[in-house]
Amino acid sequence: MKSGQLTILGRPNVGKSTLLNALVREKIAIVSDKPQTTRMPILGVGHYPEGQLVLVDTPGIHTPHHRMNAQMVQSALGMLTESDVVFVMVDSQVAPGPGDQYVIEQVIQANKDKPFLAVFLLINKADIVAKSRLLPLIEQYKSRYPWTEIIPLSAKTGLQVPRLVELTFACLPDSSTLMYEADFLTNQSMRHMAGEIIREKILASTHAELPYAVGVFIEQFQETKKLTTIQAIILVEKKSQKGIIIGKGGQRLKEVGQLAREEMEQLFSMKIFLEMLVKVKAGWRDNPQILDEMGYGLLDGRNER
Repeated sequence: MKSGQLTILGRPNVGKSTLLNALVREKIAIVSDKPQTTRMPILGVGHYPEGQLVLVDTPGIHTPHHRMNAQMVQSALGMLTESDVVFVMVDSQVAPGPGDQYVIEQVIQANKDKPFLAVFLLINKADIVAKSRLLPLIEQYKSRYPWTEIIPLSAKTGLQVPRLVELTFACLPDSSTLMYEADFLTNQSMRHMAGEIIREKILASTHAELPYAVGVFIEQFQETKKLTTIQAIILVEKKSQKGIIIGKGGQRLKEVGQLAREEMEQLFSMKIFLEMLVKVKAGWRDNPQILDEMGYGLLDGRNER
């Protein structure tokens, strides 16, 4: 059996969370087409006949403008020190830029302090790019780092994902014991996952400028044999943003709640009563107490409710 810890690193919105879900083969991380969807490292374990892939999906590396964003970037880069293997993920639709180069430089520096077993460059969304465009892109990245492998793939469709798994296990050492039990999938608590599911539904139903200012805090998560009651606080920074989320006659909030509740019931295998309140809290992204309560920037190794 083989086992190792792998960090998925890259700029925002390149498909890191989609890849995590594909490798774990369960949806444990929310996904959206909005940048900076992932706000804290998410640990997921992929169980295979060859052993375990202990994966960490990280927030996208970007220039931070708020305390929350600074913690996001710091937590992402911090995971490199614990990694055996690194997946650097880029978007096949975007030419290499300063953001990609910054990510590569962080990997170079971390590799000096503690050499990795392997560093893969993953060119995502390869299913929707012409080969004539893909080959020059590969050549551009080849000169930037001595990659173990460069793999064009599609995290969404699964293209080349089995090959990535095969090549990754080939780099990992044999292990007499595995890090996690066979039924362990993620370090996220049910409380945290509930909040993230709500935020995902908000991201899917609102405009691009709003998601950055939205946070979800689970105030109550009370389980009984027949019903689990969840009370969620949706934080925004302006009164106008509150109106957008609630929608005309409360319709958008009702739709978000219904979609979130249905997904939670399927994921948690329990009947759920979901109550959501939208509150305006100016500057919450720079409030240390609120960020601490939400757990942004932290990676807990246990799966607690």
